[in-house]
Amino acid sequence: MASDPFTEIAPGVLVATAALYSTTTTVVAAPDGSALVIDPAISAADIAALAGALAARGLRPVAGWSTHPHWDHVLWHAELGDVPRYATPAAAAAAEREHDALVAAAERAVPGHDPSLVGRLTPLAGTTIPWGGPAAEVIVHDGHAPGHGAVLLPDSGVLVAGDMCSDIEIPLVVGSGPGEGPGPGAADLLAAYRAGLGRLAATAGVHLVVPGHGHVGDAAEFRKRIAADHAYLDRLERGEPSGDPRIAGYAREWHEAQLRHFQRRTA
Repeated sequence: MASDPFTEIAPGVLVATAALYSTTTTVVAAPDGSALVIDPAISAADIAALAGALAARGLRPVAGWSTHPHWDHVLWHAELGDVPRYATPAAAAAAEREHDALVAAAERAVPGHDPSLVGRLTPLAGTTIPWGGPAAEVIVHDGHAPGHGAVLLPDSGVLVAGDMCSDIEIPLVVGSGPGEGPGPGAADLLAAYRAGLGRLAATAGVHLVVPGHGHVGDAAEFRKRIAADHAYLDRLERGEPSGDPRIAGYAREWHEAQLRHFQRRTA
């Protein structure tokens, strides 16, 4: 990452994108210099650089948020400080239950993280992240992972969508666990994914969407991505090949595994 990797996409909302998997980190800054850090990513060096860039901007993290309990969204670094790191109750429970698997997955992909900081989450009571800055409302659903918690910043109209609404990733619906890719079973997550898309689509006041992997999109792009995800799911459920342009790179392996799964169901 550069010395200051952040781009201010709206007043007080900063986004950085790591090279690996185009993984985003979102920071919400308050006028008093406090900051909410959402899904810091992705290597230990990357996150240390994020901490340094925040300090250079005069910002101090006071809380963290993990959108869901996959290894690349439950990371932290000591330089971000010893602050509460919140997640939905289901996500926090999954991270605690699967702690060893999360640590192992992170070590395979980006060695060097402190295992004691991986997945150490506090379950959120309520639907608003408790910190002193701009309102951060949590939209809970089970698409992509149980207890997925997107964050709406109503003051700026920014939706931090977690691993949904991406311009580079297809929906991951089969085997959405702590590891890096799809596994067997869990076809019932298809309905949960559609329900999650429905919850996000029904959210009022979205002007910008930040996916966990990919690029920030405006309101029109948000609607386009919702429609693209529904179209992909429809073809997947029927076990049909897809011409979705996002099926490329590491997403191709996901797609092929999911397609085989649904083709077996429809055979």
